[in-house]
Amino acid sequence: MDFFERQRQVRGASKRLVLLFILAVLGITAMVDLAVLAGIMYGGRATPERLVGVLLFVSAAVLLMIGTVSIVKTLSLRRGGGTKVAESLGAVRVPDMPTDPNLKRYRNVVEEIAIASSTPVPVLYYLPQESGINAFAAGYTPADAAVCVTQGSLDRLNRDELQGVIAHEFSHIVNGDMRLSLRLIGVLAGITALSVVGRMLWYSDSGRGRGRDNALPLWVLGLVVLVAGWIGVFFGRLIKAAVSRQREYLADVSAVQYTRQTSGLAGALKKIGGLEAGSRLRTPKAENVSHMLFGEGMTLSSLYATHPPLIKRIQALEPGFTPSNLDELRQRWSHQPPDGLQEDQRMGLAEQPVERAAPRRVDTREYAAAVGNPTAASYHAGIRMHKAIPQRIADLAHNPATAVPLIYGLVFDRKENVRRAQYQIVARYHGKQLADESWRCGGELVRLDPSLRLPVASIAFPALRNRAEGDTQLMTTVLGELINADGQIDLFEYCLGTLVFVGLHEALTSASPWKSKRQSLASAQNAVACLIALLAQAGNSDPRAASAAFQAGISVAYPHARIAFMPVRDVFELERVWPVIDGLEGDDKAALVHAVMATVMADRTVTQEEAELVRTVCAVLHCPVPPAI
Repeated sequence: MDFFERQRQVRGASKRLVLLFILAVLGITAMVDLAVLAGIMYGGRATPERLVGVLLFVSAAVLLMIGTVSIVKTLSLRRGGGTKVAESLGAVRVPDMPTDPNLKRYRNVVEEIAIASSTPVPVLYYLPQESGINAFAAGYTPADAAVCVTQGSLDRLNRDELQGVIAHEFSHIVNGDMRLSLRLIGVLAGITALSVVGRMLWYSDSGRGRGRDNALPLWVLGLVVLVAGWIGVFFGRLIKAAVSRQREYLADVSAVQYTRQTSGLAGALKKIGGLEAGSRLRTPKAENVSHMLFGEGMTLSSLYATHPPLIKRIQALEPGFTPSNLDELRQRWSHQPPDGLQEDQRMGLAEQPVERAAPRRVDTREYAAAVGNPTAASYHAGIRMHKAIPQRIADLAHNPATAVPLIYGLVFDRKENVRRAQYQIVARYHGKQLADESWRCGGELVRLDPSLRLPVASIAFPALRNRAEGDTQLMTTVLGELINADGQIDLFEYCLGTLVFVGLHEALTSASPWKSKRQSLASAQNAVACLIALLAQAGNSDPRAASAAFQAGISVAYPHARIAFMPVRDVFELERVWPVIDGLEGDDKAALVHAVMATVMADRTVTQEEAELVRTVCAVLHCPVPPAI
């Protein structure tokens, strides 16, 4: 199943969530109304006018409370994104320069998969107090995502198994599941809020201390509101189960499709079933995120289960696996629990320094097929690229003190007079020390393979987004001036500036930088033609070849239209393109991506400039794209 089909499913799930929310709210409101009605009837003062007025007031109050709690919770999560969810559970951020081999391995696996899908590297967390094997991804967009694993995952899983779990979580990141998960938290907060109000009324001292005439209705109301709140919890768990189960199956399928081996993911699931700690979380807040976890975080009835049965998940990967096989694993591991790092040593998977791998070009057909549909070839390309990044540059990218000068260094010019002008720009805004570091980084990056420049920026992203909002705004301003320092802007510089701007804006606001109106492919024709023309020029210096590539792409987007090729003179023409294509609906976005790939594939080669522009387009559309090496 490709990216766009998953997007359609997520939109369908969102609509079902809204419907279930409305039904649950109406049911809860009706129960509270019945309680109030009983209280009024008990008091013997029930005139029709009084009944109607009170019931309308109570209904409005209940609806207002549920809606307000849901909105407030959703907005609070929107500002913090995945980071807020992880920290609410007591998660600890992985250090910028970890020395623990488990944490190093974890970071490397995440960075490899992020490079393979050309998505920003998420912020990494772990739960040191949790011995069960579990993980989750949270956030509104890939740029504000956080990935969190338990200590049990770090200790018990070998590298292949950890890759399977992380690939499962990346499926949730790139397919829009995270946004739905956070909306679900907000919706459920409103539905279950009545249970808190009910407890307050039930235990109200003022209610129990009054005379019989007034006290009984108050505690009766409290009891019924409390019951209504419990019913809200019941509905909430059912909603979570209804929305989550199919998504977990699909994420398992995507993880296997991504890594092209079932043993890693199946091995992680077997260890969940075979170890005493399983996938359970001990934190009392586990229920808030139960629908986001890799495995069941709580012991619940199958009616409420947010995940398919464990044995069925394993059998979907290994059809011959039986419950008796799981019993054998339980017996074996009860005496000697598995150690992930030791297994890595035995299997030859241990993290070891490697010689710099030479990037190689992938088959162009594989590249085209993998856009929006990550494959094993994408994943292995990500591993090669990650290993090809020199350790010194990787260390600079991970360190918050050097990540900014590293990004500046990526656009430092080869011409010394331009480079000196760029040095002065950095010194004017940041001072001599950071300007000196930017100069040094620029000198080192001159020798970097061009295909590794955007991956380096990707692994620096967590260090960049961890800075204060004012610092990130200053950085994007300075980066823009550095790019314009020579009066000429090449495609790489423009793509890097756009990716940094879009990524940091979404990380800080959980929203697109453009307040885009909804567009159809028909209304976006001028913008799409501009994009396709620039892409055709990026891959073809010959005007006739560029025109042929343009026609190959534009005929996919607009098969019944005749649109002439008009060369684009300035890369800044793309500034009017982004808000338009960002407003396209799902099917139109899919058509645009297919048109983009038809343009690129017209000459059966993928140039570096084409790959960088494709990555930028897909970043705006939030569509995964493989690295072109």
